[in-house]
Amino acid sequence: MEKDKKKTLTISSNLKKKIDTSSFSAAGKKSFSIDKKKPYRFNKQANKANISSNHKSTKDVKAKNFARKIIEQQATKDFIEKENKPTGKSKLRLKAPIDKRDFKLTVSRALNVEEIEIKQRSLASVKRARLKEKKNKPDGEEKKEFKKVIREVKIPEQITIQELSNRMAEKSNEIIKFLFNMKVVATINHSIDKDTAEYIVKEFGHKPIIEEKPTIETIKVKEKFEGEVKTRPPVVTIMGHVDHGKTSLLDALRDTNVVSGEYGGITQHIGAYQVKANNDKIITFIDTPGHAAFTEMRARGSKITDIVVLVVAADDGIKPQTIEAIKHAKAAKVPIIVAINKCDLPEKNISKIKNEMMQYELIAEDLSGDTLFVEVSALKKINLDKLKESILLQSEILDLKASYTEKATGIVIESKIDKGKGPVSTILISNGKLNRGDFFVCGNTWGKIRAMISYEGKTLDDAFPSTPVEILGMNNSAYAGAEFIVTKNEEEAKRLSEYKKNNSTQNKVLAKDKTTLFDNSSDKEELNIIIKSDVQGSSEALKTAISKIVHKEVEAKIILSDIGMINETDVSLAKASNAVLIGFNVKPNREAKKLAEEQKIEIKFFNIIYEALDFIEKSLSGLLEPDIKETVLGSAEIKKIFNVSNAGKVAGSKVISGEIKSKSKARIIRDGVVVFNGEILTIFREKNQVKEVGTGLECGISIKDFIDFKEKDVIESYLSEKVSRSI
Repeated sequence: MEKDKKKTLTISSNLKKKIDTSSFSAAGKKSFSIDKKKPYRFNKQANKANISSNHKSTKDVKAKNFARKIIEQQATKDFIEKENKPTGKSKLRLKAPIDKRDFKLTVSRALNVEEIEIKQRSLASVKRARLKEKKNKPDGEEKKEFKKVIREVKIPEQITIQELSNRMAEKSNEIIKFLFNMKVVATINHSIDKDTAEYIVKEFGHKPIIEEKPTIETIKVKEKFEGEVKTRPPVVTIMGHVDHGKTSLLDALRDTNVVSGEYGGITQHIGAYQVKANNDKIITFIDTPGHAAFTEMRARGSKITDIVVLVVAADDGIKPQTIEAIKHAKAAKVPIIVAINKCDLPEKNISKIKNEMMQYELIAEDLSGDTLFVEVSALKKINLDKLKESILLQSEILDLKASYTEKATGIVIESKIDKGKGPVSTILISNGKLNRGDFFVCGNTWGKIRAMISYEGKTLDDAFPSTPVEILGMNNSAYAGAEFIVTKNEEEAKRLSEYKKNNSTQNKVLAKDKTTLFDNSSDKEELNIIIKSDVQGSSEALKTAISKIVHKEVEAKIILSDIGMINETDVSLAKASNAVLIGFNVKPNREAKKLAEEQKIEIKFFNIIYEALDFIEKSLSGLLEPDIKETVLGSAEIKKIFNVSNAGKVAGSKVISGEIKSKSKARIIRDGVVVFNGEILTIFREKNQVKEVGTGLECGISIKDFIDFKEKDVIESYLSEKVSRSI
């Protein structure tokens, strides 16, 4: 179009206006000329004509309106084209929300060009512009291509789906969808094994790497030690039969009185002590229980020891626990020193004991053997120095060495939960130096040494090999016999603890027991038991002893075995599971005691293990169905059947053996088959009721709830009683 030619823009309103845009010059001058038409006035005739024409062709009107709209939109677009495009990053900041109507061209806006020039673009238009720009890029310009990152994914023995998705940087729902396609329903919290995880990683295009098991140093005597190596004190375990004087001998060596503090005069915990010899050399003693229930504790004692002192009473000789102790010591491959105690008694028989020991390959030196025999008396303190010398001589032969500067390793002798201190464990250090503040792993638990207490009750800052110490700082109670290892830092302690928790033999055994529990759905009557004890060793001993109680009809089922005080949770569990609650050397707290009284839950308290076992055996015996003992009184043959008005049908019978008693049990035998079991209601003899009828006599017999008598049936009279049984 020519520049001088006028452009007219028609704006819909009551007034039709023409805008003269020819005055838009290059110099930037802006002038408008608006031609006004006369206002529209109503004309009846013209209106009628218009209405008739509109009715004739509505389609034409619509088409005209659409065309007009298109022309006006185009005119608006041409009108707001900027002559001078603005530069810079200036934007119109509007205080109010943007409305689409703000961009509709009006008369006022036509007069205000600046507003039109600052029109704001929508987000959608910006996106369209960017896409168009990418498409119109020159061919020479490189386009960014996103390639899948192949990651090396470490896979442990077990891993959750959430953790696997994090390591692969993949969406967890994609993994769940993949498993669902394999007909495996899982959530992000489910754990999968390493084989399944490896397969998933490969399918998602990543490289699986199987994590190596963390290397954990085991508690074994090393051939080569690092740092400062010195001779360490020997660790001596005192073993033997119950009541042969093990603890009394240790009392005499320590010059203390430990046995008086033991319930029933028997040791129920593993105790660890240190004794000084005459030459200021130290010997570490471990006292083990002698009762049959403490087999596990004795076995543990033999594994952590260097020398075993086998205590045999001079008047009693070799007993079952003596033989068991010999087996444990030989299995651990440790030398044995036989201490014949109570040698001051007149009924002693030393030669008999030495001869009996020969069958177990323990030959005394005076009989051309290499086993040290020492005759001692704990009561009279006879030959105690000689026993110490024998122990030190044996330790010199063994040449016991250990590092005094390495990180400490050891083993848990005993574990308990103290009310004020929390989890407390007795550790026997086997190698290295243990410092306060060290991080450690102990079985399935970990912690930081907050305090160390010696066997004398003194607080220590450090401890060395062959030293028993109580440690505080565990996050959980450790099981007795667990390995104790000092780590570099807290992170390593947590990692090793988690690994041992997932791969411990105890967890595997527990899982096996659970499987057996669900798989073997036997008809046995079960006695549910909850055990709370003071220390881990006692808990283990009780569990082991109870597991040995075997019967084909009843069984003892331990649903909980823990250490510490009886609390409300234990009482509630006993109520829910109908279990027997046993407290071994522990008492309930105030809340638990109150709840037990309210719920009428009886708590059994024991201090001696064999008393607890006797109670469990009696409880199991109570579950046994009693035996039914039958005593046949006599029998009678039915000869004739009578109808009696008051008694109904009465069997006229003759007693062929024994006697028939009224109110006794009776069975009807027909052709050798029992057809009814019931009770004799009445016996008639010469029209009189009698209590019993002897052999050869005739009588009338009525049976309760039975009238179908037949001739030649046999009525057998008998008594039955219940006889209680025991396991």
